[in-house]
Amino acid sequence: MGTWRWPVVAVVIVALLTAGGSWLARDRYQVPNQAVRQAVLPDDGELSPQEQPGPRSVEATADATTHPLYETVRQLLQTYFDAINGKRYDRWKTTVSRRRIEVQPQEDWERAYRSSRDGSIVVYRIESGPTDSARVMLGFTSVQDPQDAPLELPVGCIRWRVILPLTVEDGTWKLDAGPTAASPQHEEC
Repeated sequence: MGTWRWPVVAVVIVALLTAGGSWLARDRYQVPNQAVRQAVLPDDGELSPQEQPGPRSVEATADATTHPLYETVRQLLQTYFDAINGKRYDRWKTTVSRRRIEVQPQEDWERAYRSSRDGSIVVYRIESGPTDSARVMLGFTSVQDPQDAPLELPVGCIRWRVILPLTVEDGTWKLDAGPTAASPQHEEC
């Protein structure tokens, strides 16, 4: 019976050393989760009218920052909102699909965004879809001349909750047209 103990003890020792070494290596070589630093908690705090629409940088919740597409989506949305705030249709066109450009040609786009400024942009969730598609759930605030606001909500400050479809076009992620983008939730600030 003594001859059976040494091989069992040796296997247990090797297994423990392997597990311990793996655990130490994982901690040592693991890439730090940068998403934790970038995540924000949704803030329902009210900004004063003078502070609206809030910061223009795209932020995200912890849930959104853990998605593999997060950085791509963040950069895409930052360019998209910067183009709207800067009244740069040429730049906006680089962020959207051909189908979305067809739905909103330059003249319509300029009329729709002529007085709007967007901010307080938060990505809440990113969901992958079938091949080369995804959806982004986000909220933002727009400030505009009430006559440029949607007909059903002609006010100067609107909080939006939207789901934007994404697609890959010519190897690049773009914001697409679709039914989810056409029916956002919105309320007065």
